[in-house]
Amino acid sequence: MPAQLLDGKALAKKTEQELSERVSDLKARNGGRAPILATILVGDDPASATYVKMKGNACERIGMESLRVEMPSSTTTDELLAKIDELNNDPNVHGILLQHPVPEQVDERACFDAISLAKDVDGVTCLGFGRMSMGEKAYGCATPKGIMRLLEAYDIPLEGKHAVVVGRSPILGKPMAMMLLNANATVTICHSRTKNLAEIIGQADIVVGAVGRPEFIKAEWIKDGAVVVDAGYHPEHKVGDIELAPLTGRVSAYTPVPGGVGPMTINTLIYQSVDSGENSIGG
Repeated sequence: MPAQLLDGKALAKKTEQELSERVSDLKARNGGRAPILATILVGDDPASATYVKMKGNACERIGMESLRVEMPSSTTTDELLAKIDELNNDPNVHGILLQHPVPEQVDERACFDAISLAKDVDGVTCLGFGRMSMGEKAYGCATPKGIMRLLEAYDIPLEGKHAVVVGRSPILGKPMAMMLLNANATVTICHSRTKNLAEIIGQADIVVGAVGRPEFIKAEWIKDGAVVVDAGYHPEHKVGDIELAPLTGRVSAYTPVPGGVGPMTINTLIYQSVDSGENSIGG
């Protein structure tokens, strides 16, 4: 039996139709007010500018508004903190996204953590991570939360399964592990320096590649029937973190690269922005 394709692009498109209806209903009941996502871009990194534009386009497609804040690469931590404080206190802004990475002179963690919990729709604050980990209400970090939504949409069973997450970044690997644990999976967290990595991955029912290296995880390490989630994308090679091609005939399900996890990241950011708007405006 061929592997099930976990199509993030199709799910994101379906979700956008549902979100359009929610935004339209919200505007009809509240004098035309739509949720607003503020995006902060510091510097002139072309890839970051492209990502911010994609997020703005996604807002537009569902009838939401986006507020683009662009700051020069010379911006200091204090200047960025002041802008975040301004957006925190703006009742018309319902979500705040600080595009990663910021220039090296900026304390990125301090700026992430300055974002109000209620507006942390990208799930990047320590407070949001802690609350999510404890099973309390908080917006999940967009990429791992998008992966969880994708697995749920395709009825992938998680309870009691052994999930191996390869990667430990604060905005992907670590929150991914906590979300899977909260879904009653048994979770092993690995990384590029893990000893016997192939052996550990070989035990996994679910493999999440989040290590940030092209095809670092080899197909031969993954057992037949596993669920494979590739959260990496390396445009210069057009591959993810997992060697996918040899797996499509022997695993039970997998995310394509591109078209799997990527679309769900932006979609989850927009989804959580609509949720924040409903909570604030009166949904």
